[in-house]
Amino acid sequence: MYNKKLINKIAILSISFAFTACQNIDTNKKSVSNIQKQNTIEAKYINRDNCDQIINKDFFKICYNYKYKAAKSVAYTLEGDLVNDVNIKNRPDFYSENAIDDPYRAHVKDYYHSGYDRGHLAPDAAFDWSQDSLEATYSLANIIPQDREVNERQWNKVEEHARKEAVLLGKINVINLVVYPEHPKTIGNDKIAVSKGYYKIMYNKLKNYKECFYYENNASLNASTLYGNRVNCQTVLVK
Repeated sequence: MYNKKLINKIAILSISFAFTACQNIDTNKKSVSNIQKQNTIEAKYINRDNCDQIINKDFFKICYNYKYKAAKSVAYTLEGDLVNDVNIKNRPDFYSENAIDDPYRAHVKDYYHSGYDRGHLAPDAAFDWSQDSLEATYSLANIIPQDREVNERQWNKVEEHARKEAVLLGKINVINLVVYPEHPKTIGNDKIAVSKGYYKIMYNKLKNYKECFYYENNASLNASTLYGNRVNCQTVLVK
């Protein structure tokens, strides 16, 4: 004859396990949903239809275009506890990206006497917390011809702002979106396309944070202040 108390205990435990399992499933669904939401904006720009080649440098992704021989966009996450950590002083040399077939690569000599800086999209200052992450940013696939003053002052200012927001929020996602004219000017023997300008899209959906900036690739056409270059994200994300 079965013990009624034992049967009741088993029944209660079964209900408890089932409830816990449902909670775990629900939590997992929320986690997956949050990840999907975070990646929605990145997927808009980093995808097979938009990119001739997607280059995964482990620390960031590059949407690369063979015609321009340059990136159309670069996406990465800034971790607040890493962006100001270590700060390796010695910078590596720039190098051609071996993941790209040679006819479509940029080479170091393309920038010689070009009048343009080698401008980082995923910034070295945000990834100088390890030798591997720092060296990844010196791939020429992550570099575009950039107006010197924009690179050293205006773009540098918004990169500093991004690091501060990452520290404040714990982490932020960033997409640098490069805009090319219909018939771009080119530099070097490999004819690297010179962009018209570039957007920086910064967001953390879990913290309800989103900020966007736009810079012309011509210092005289930009505002002198950081927030003078801020734009409505909706105008960027519908492009």
